[in-house]
Amino acid sequence: MAVGPLRPGPQLCLAWCHGVTCSVILVYTFCTDCWLIAVLYFTWLVFDWNTPKKGGRRSQWVRNWAVWRYFRDYFPIQLVKTHNLLTTRNYIFGYHPHGIMGLGAFCNFSTEATEVSKKFPGIRPYLATLAGNFRMPVLREYLMSGGICPVNRDTIDYLLSKNGSGNAIIIVVGGAAESLSSTPGKNAVTLRNRKGFVKLALHHGADLVPTYSFGENEVYKQVIFEEGSWGRWVQKKFQKYIGFAPCIFHGRGLFSSDTWGLVPYSKPITTVVGEPITTPKLEHPTQQDIDLYHAMYVEALVKLFNQHKTKFGLPETEVLEVN
Repeated sequence: MAVGPLRPGPQLCLAWCHGVTCSVILVYTFCTDCWLIAVLYFTWLVFDWNTPKKGGRRSQWVRNWAVWRYFRDYFPIQLVKTHNLLTTRNYIFGYHPHGIMGLGAFCNFSTEATEVSKKFPGIRPYLATLAGNFRMPVLREYLMSGGICPVNRDTIDYLLSKNGSGNAIIIVVGGAAESLSSTPGKNAVTLRNRKGFVKLALHHGADLVPTYSFGENEVYKQVIFEEGSWGRWVQKKFQKYIGFAPCIFHGRGLFSSDTWGLVPYSKPITTVVGEPITTPKLEHPTQQDIDLYHAMYVEALVKLFNQHKTKFGLPETEVLEVN
């Protein structure tokens, strides 16, 4: 399936570290007088293992934590609605560009900081990320509480066919390949040969929704390795065998914007959700069907970019590069 997972952002990286720590503590607990707690959790984990594939257990309490509003205001991040979404339909949002961390995707769709549920009432957003994240004890609970799900065929099939209507799966289509070309001042998407999400939409009759985040590439600076260099070779090997590509990037320091660090730069991120493209439900879509709706999607994304680029600081001459 030619779609890309979301690279873990700072908030997910911290959660991942938390997950590793909790896993170590759980293992250690086996060697203490509290071993029964670890046994009970791991026993429950066995029975609950497939829950992420069924949409997880979202928590409005977690999605409404005050920390997400502080996170939103730091950049700031905003969500722009251009069309209503029917609750009788299901949707696949194509999110572009990936950026280094996909911060706009996280803030807009796995929290309520930008009031996604109020802007799209009756729509349940599911942000798709690496399936491996859900194999870590405790971390999986946090991810599910935010409405984050694994980006795999089983999960997407379940949400689009067995979970009723009003589901919106957000897929960062460009994935790791797109993140490798993420740099300030560049608006480029990896999309030309990414058609798996279109095939899934046709198979389930889910509408395609182009989504573009202006400013996503501005919050980190990255060392770009040229094609054929040893650095790019290493990145591609990681991408092929692990599912993500390591990047050499930096933001600002924790206490000063004049130093380097991992804190993202405070640059506005505006996510614009475009007009849905209605798709027919085809049990076995042909390549011709897939190519047709993929072309419609690309055209709609470019149109969305052109309609809104000048509103968010880009010149009229700016062109969206589709690779």
